[in-house]
Amino acid sequence: MRSLRPPVALAVVLLSTACTAGDLPPSTSTPVSTRVIADSAPYLCKFVPEQAFRLVTGISGPLKELADGTDQDGACRTPDAYPNPLGLGWATTGDFGSILEDKRKAYTEHGAVTLPSDLGEGLAVHVPNGPLTGQPYEVVAKFRCGGKERLLTMFFAQFAKGRDAIRDMIELMRIAQKRYGRLYACTPGK
Repeated sequence: MRSLRPPVALAVVLLSTACTAGDLPPSTSTPVSTRVIADSAPYLCKFVPEQAFRLVTGISGPLKELADGTDQDGACRTPDAYPNPLGLGWATTGDFGSILEDKRKAYTEHGAVTLPSDLGEGLAVHVPNGPLTGQPYEVVAKFRCGGKERLLTMFFAQFAKGRDAIRDMIELMRIAQKRYGRLYACTPGK
């Protein structure tokens, strides 16, 4: 298997999600939870608390992760179903300003929401029809950690009915950045 290197890793995550929903793991049939997302182990793709992910997406089936790259630049996804319930990319190199500007231009017409300033610069969006149809939910942030710019991008195939997907993505990004800081010994926002 060829090693993925960003920006190729992020492009692969984007391109691998271009089809419609298919064989997602089953959703729970219990009523929608309005519980607050909590940061707790274990984690999916190093950064997303599995329990919180299952809470907000309603996915109850088995999930494995497939990651490639390095600690500096890489990608991870949960390939148990198509489309992948979760896709995630992280990078320490690249023109993050241009990446965000391109996303902002493309997603403004879809009601992209600017992230709170404590998460750096970024946006969260739901694009029901378009290139991300398989994973129509995306949150991306350029943030500082240890004095260097970092980029985290997360893609989701679904959110549980009744959940506020944008708010949930922002909270998952908040957790992912804190987790990033713990894993790589840096302080997010500094």
